[in-house]
Amino acid sequence: MDFQLLHTDANSNARAGIITTDHGQIETPIFMPVGTLGSVKAVHATELKHDIKAQIILGNTYHLYLRPGTDIIEKAGGLHKFNSWDKPILTDSGGFQVFSLSSIRKLKEEGAYFRSHIDGSKHLFTPEGVVDIQRSIGSDIMMALDECPPGTSDYDYAKKSLGLTLRWLKRGWDRYNATEGKYGYRQTFFPIVQGCVYPDLRIESAKFVTDLGADGNAIGGLAVGEPAEKMYEMIEIVNEILPADKPRYLMGVGTPVNILEAIERGVDMMDCVMPTRNGRNGMLFTRHGIMNMRNKKWADDFSPLQDDGPSYVDTLYSKAYVRHLFISQELLALQIASIHNLAFYLWLVNEARKHIIAGDFSSWKAEMVENVSRRL
Repeated sequence: MDFQLLHTDANSNARAGIITTDHGQIETPIFMPVGTLGSVKAVHATELKHDIKAQIILGNTYHLYLRPGTDIIEKAGGLHKFNSWDKPILTDSGGFQVFSLSSIRKLKEEGAYFRSHIDGSKHLFTPEGVVDIQRSIGSDIMMALDECPPGTSDYDYAKKSLGLTLRWLKRGWDRYNATEGKYGYRQTFFPIVQGCVYPDLRIESAKFVTDLGADGNAIGGLAVGEPAEKMYEMIEIVNEILPADKPRYLMGVGTPVNILEAIERGVDMMDCVMPTRNGRNGMLFTRHGIMNMRNKKWADDFSPLQDDGPSYVDTLYSKAYVRHLFISQELLALQIASIHNLAFYLWLVNEARKHIIAGDFSSWKAEMVENVSRRL
């Protein structure tokens, strides 16, 4: 994987660049739709590519390992062939999923023991094992196994957790460098900076990660219960240390405002389930504000979802019709909302890129933050 930094905003740390993988280029800053099980819920690959204009999607090691399993994925020739997506794929190592299974997992030096949420069977994720699983999946970008402590963790727990994460990281890094991909193209490995909301731990972790010299680096353990201001502070601290000539991936974030704030602080890549999950529950994000499509106010509003929206669904369907679909529990509502929200998120980061290159990102961002925060 290669990264070319093209522009940096004069009044902030916002950046525009290009990531090149064997499955294509990614223009940054970029938002990555989440396809946990190899599928972005309610959205076809053709819609992702041509209407939403996604350049990279995510899969999840934990979920794909449990179902369908690496044997099926290998027989298919890797996840790209299995799900008919010929652009880049990033896989999360499963660390966050194991974190979320706190009642049915145990963390040991050797790895994370957990029970499947599907059938209760026992499993062990080791730093080496998740590299091997991601080799089988065939993602272009693989993530290190880490522990994601809650944002409310006390200092002692956060410090102990970081120590385990860094030891796991070294083992995973060694395994990555000792193995090769299975499908004839390059895979790269991103370490993850942890440290909760404690500056000294974040600094320690960022320095350790930087010294590895990986092709790109991730910032994890944010948007997990800490105040937004703390999240932004940690991003600033970490990005002062992470190398400027490598892409920076902020994991699991977030709202449109979160994304703009992260871009301003030098983040290049982001992902979140929010556009699809919230969309399936009737929340639509637009450049003018947020709409709850279940509200009665839309019942006889026959104007387009968004007359200046980036997706074909924005002008094809009215607010009244989409509200009717949600109230009637029609599956089409989930599809329309998912396409709309993802297209908006991709539009947002693409507009940010344009304004970074044009040199007026800061003024544009201030106006956009106000707009996208409104409840319509």
